Amino acid sequence: MKNTKVVAFDCDGVMFDSVKANTAYYNHILFHFGLPAMTPEQFVFANMHTSEKVLAHLFNDPEMLAAALLYRSRMSYRPFVREMEIEPYLKPVLQAIRPHYKTAIATNRTDSIGWVISDHGLEGLFDFVVSALDVRFPKPDPEPLLKILAHFEIAPHEALYVGDSELDEMAACQAGIPLVAYNNSALNAAHHIRSLKELEVMLVCGRKQG
Repeated sequence: MKNTKVVAFDCDGVMFDSVKANTAYYNHILFHFGLPAMTPEQFVFANMHTSEKVLAHLFNDPEMLAAALLYRSRMSYRPFVREMEIEPYLKPVLQAIRPHYKTAIATNRTDSIGWVISDHGLEGLFDFVVSALDVRFPKPDPEPLLKILAHFEIAPHEALYVGDSELDEMAACQAGIPLVAYNNSALNAAHHIRSLKELEVMLVCGRKQG
């Protein structure tokens, strides 16, 4: 960890347990069009991809998809933000590491990430945020992580990316950034953790050893 300068985080599944929020959000859209709730398989897809890709996955009929995209554009995710459960150690860990490391977010969320940050009291705890709206190609493309490297003017080995999905693994691998796998032992990663508290210990100890 002695070379690490920036620690970047995925949002859903790492910073937050978004199961309730995302389920309620996409089921709301499905119910509006008289369709059944998401299956477990559909939810797995929904929790990783951009909203546009999720709706394309949920609506097979082109006309219904167009209507769903229009409906989605006119509704707000903000009422569902309160259903997101913040990772219990997130704020303390950010406060502990920020004197020594820059922090960032690379997420496939779009316009909702601003509300997530403000409504959960995370203002000032991240130096840079990259959403799906800020890139041409969201994860699994490496563009969000490459954008973070460019912003901080650092090499890939000087960053860490904390993620929980195959999309995070693919993006980190292509960007050349070491992945810290959160609660997913199946991922090919430089480190595996089950709590963000472990990340704090890893970074603090690594800094002392460096």
